Formats: sequence, C-alpha cells, structure tokens
Amino acid sequence: MTAITNPVWFESSRPMSLGLMMPIGEASHFGPTPRFSDMLEMAQAAREAGFEALWFADHFLFEDAEDGSIRGVWEAFTMMAAVAAAVPDVQIGSLVACTGFRNPGLIAKTTETIDEISGGRFILGLGAGWHKPEYDAFGYPFDHRVSRFEEAMQIIQPLLREGSATLEGTYFQARNAKNQPRGPRAQGAPIMVGSSGDRMLGIIARYADAWNTVWHNDAAKVAELIPKVDAACEAAGRDPKSLIRTAGGNITVGDSLNRRPNAVSGSTEELAHHLDSFRQLGLSHFVVGLDACTPATITAFADVVRQFDSIES
Repeated sequence: MTAITNPVWFESSRPMSLGLMMPIGEASHFGPTPRFSDMLEMAQAAREAGFEALWFADHFLFEDAEDGSIRGVWEAFTMMAAVAAAVPDVQIGSLVACTGFRNPGLIAKTTETIDEISGGRFILGLGAGWHKPEYDAFGYPFDHRVSRFEEAMQIIQPLLREGSATLEGTYFQARNAKNQPRGPRAQGAPIMVGSSGDRMLGIIARYADAWNTVWHNDAAKVAELIPKVDAACEAAGRDPKSLIRTAGGNITVGDSLNRRPNAVSGSTEELAHHLDSFRQLGLSHFVVGLDACTPATITAFADVVRQFDSIES
C-alpha cells in the first residue's frame, strides 16, 4: 500500500483540541447508570464548555477480577449514532472500538452510516481489545488478537478510503466488498488507533490517520513513546509528521468517585497548565476523563478550558 501522506482529521481553532470521555456503563464515573437522557445532557454541557469531541468506550461488560461481579455497558455504536443525531457541532468517536467484536466490513459500513448521520463528524477509533471476560461471555475468540486486528485494518481502511476491499485472510475475508452509499466525506472518516506495542505501532503507521495513547497523568510518559511512534512510521516508509498524535488523561473535579485511574487534581490554573504540558509535545488532541463526570462537573470544567485557551502556545 502507498504510505499515508495526507491524514484525515478534523479542523480545530486550537493547536491541541479537547475531547471528553463520556460515561457509558454501569457504576461509571457518572456514578449510577447513565441513561440516554443523561448522555444528551452531558453532551450538551460538554459542547457549551468548549469540548470539541465526545468519546465512547466500546465494551460489553467489565468483570471484577477480585469478586467476579459484572458491570454492563451500553452498545457503543448505537449510542454514538444517537448522540451524533441529537448534538451538533462536536466530533463523535470511539475510544476505542474493538475489531474483535464485529466483522470489519460491518465496522466500515457502520462508520460510514454514522458519518452520514453526523454530517461528517465521526472518528473511528480502533483497538485489538484486552478484556478477556467479555470475549468469553459473548463467544468471541481471544487468540491472535493482533493478527486479527491487522487483517481487519486491511479491510476497513480501503473500504473507507477507496470504497472497496478484497482480502483472503486467515480470519477475515472481503471479496470485492463495496462501501456504498458514501457519506459526506469522499475519503471517509478518520481512523485512530490506540496502542503502544511494537507490532501494533507498525500497523498504525501503515493504516491509521492518528495514534492515541491513554491514560496518562504525566506528559513525560507520552514523550517517552513518541520516538517509538516515529521509528514505526519511518520503518513503514511514512513521514512521521503525517501521523496525528493524540493522548488522554484523567482529571478529578469535585468529589472523586475513584472510577478513573491516575487522576490529576488541582486548581483551575494548575489543571490548565497540566493540559498545556501535553500540548507542548505537539499533540493534536487530548481526551479528558473526568471523575466524576456529570453535567455539573463538565460545566465546572469550562473554567479550566477557558484558562487553557488563554495560555500562549
């Protein structure tokens, strides 16, 4: 394949745009189970607070390793389509969708459809998955996840970029599959992949528009990964500057529910400068995971967003 030179990504007035991780499961950083009405209220609050993107996790359940208790999760693509239809002017994305849960052709078709619903505001975040209990519970194979992911990318990326794909793989097949009709963007939605493993970085360099790493409470940890990302691009014959860099971190607002790991707390000024430390790395986007995450805490975080915007880049 030809090395990517012009990645697909959304425009922002900020050097580093800001996104919000939306609560989507039981006992989440929202507290109780967020209903759809709660998500709409939070999405509207995020838009008004200055967030430019809303991100949704893709899981079926979480099993507690200590006591075996189960927490369920709303299905991500259905929820993203609904929020995209109801809330204008913000990007909607998966962080990240698991290629092991769906046929790659279906992922591409669903992506194209949500991109149409949103008027070109959808971002397809992808990963290979990691939580074995949900694979076991729903009957999905957990083996060879990176190999399965690589084959999935060989179908998803050309379907979105070129409108067709053919692959006779070990795990997935596409036989002159067509992605029709097309949504508002001729080149399709952006593809972002979250991982820092060596083999996954090689796949990212060949097929993705953007790279993501989460959840970090120190920009220095992201800085350590950037040389690996650059090296993977160079090995794939791609200009490292053509890969969009994104990251995410957790921040406590008000009384923490302790549902998000490694959360940072501080004054409005301290949190704004914390965000700026990631911007100084040249990242294009940062995903904020608020703990707690409610309409009230999102609204309160608007002060941090305004302070962040006031810092000279």
